[in-house]
This record gives sequence, C-alpha cells and structure tokens, in this order.
Amino acid sequence: MTHYLFLGMVLGLSAGFSPGPLLALVISETLRHDIGAGVRVALSPLVTDAPIILLTLLFLSQLSGFKSVLGAVSLAGGGFILYMGWESLRTRGVVVEVEDARPRSLLKGVLVNALSPHPYLFWLSVGGSIMAGALERGIASLVAFLLGFYVCLVGAKVVTAVLAGRSKAFLQGKVYAWIMRVLGLALCLLGVMLFRDGLSLLGFIE
Repeated sequence: MTHYLFLGMVLGLSAGFSPGPLLALVISETLRHDIGAGVRVALSPLVTDAPIILLTLLFLSQLSGFKSVLGAVSLAGGGFILYMGWESLRTRGVVVEVEDARPRSLLKGVLVNALSPHPYLFWLSVGGSIMAGALERGIASLVAFLLGFYVCLVGAKVVTAVLAGRSKAFLQGKVYAWIMRVLGLALCLLGVMLFRDGLSLLGFIE
C-alpha cells in the first residue's frame, strides 16, 4: 500500500507543477483576481476526473484476465510517463498572459480540464496500468494511490496559486526549474518501471 501511495504522490506532484492549460489557468486566475480564484481552478480535477476513473476501472475489470492487453496498456503508460519526464526536464519557467474577465474560476477549470486530452491519456494508460496493479493487491492500495495522487495534484496547484499571488518571479526562477527537473527524473524512473511491468505481462521477461 505504501508503494502505491508513493507512486500517487510522485505522479500528483509532477502533474500539479507541470506547465499546461490547467496550471496556466490557475496562475492567470490568481493574477487576474486573487489566490482564492486560483485555488478554485486547482480543485477542478476533483470534478472532471471522477467519471474518467470510473470508466477506466470498468474497462480494467473486463480485462483482468487478458495479460497481453494489460501489458500493452503498461507499455503505453511507460511511454507517456517518459514523455512527461522529458518535458519536465526541459521546463524553464511559465509565462502567462493575463486578460480581464469575469471570475468564474471553478467553471473555467472544469471546462479546461474536461476538454484537455491529458486526463484521458493519463488515466487510460499510466493511471490504468497502476490501478490494475493496485487492485491485485486490494482496494486499500487503490485508495492509497488515488489519495496520494489527488492530494499532491491539487496541493501542488494550490501552492502554485499562493506563490503566483505573492511572487510571479517564482514561476520563472531557478527553484521552480529545479523542482521540475527532480520530478522529471522521478517520472523517467517510473516510466522504466512501467515498461518492465508491461514486458513482464507480455511474457518477454520474468
């Protein structure tokens, strides 16, 4: 269970701090309105991801006996994680354009996250593969993974909103860049682990 909690925390921190449409919206709403607006955007994955996770779990329940399919999902997840790791290693900072608009922060966050391909790609590949392994060890491991992921995902974006509200320079400074590099290395290691699990499920290695 601790293993899956750790996986969830690493993936959540990486997804939370990585540049992308949702992080950009967190920052822009904070700078345009206040920290509270950025925090409301940060909470949007709790709304949009639930149906994706339920559909993924339903999909996995139908494939529990098909190791070749689960192996392919694990390999796809490993590739996606390595891509995320590479992008994190290349991160230099975040630049956000701010325009005046009415504060509908949570709704904006829900729309941005629901229309972005990243949550679907993540849960159908990386998240799906890890949840499949967690389910084999019991519901507690699955809960630990999801809890670690969302506490760190939302927490990272809330921290970003607070820091953006107090100092925009943080997002373009060395500390942020080094945080992303460390998380990028961790993601690359996780990607290799998923590749190994995929090859094992496919019977190429023991």
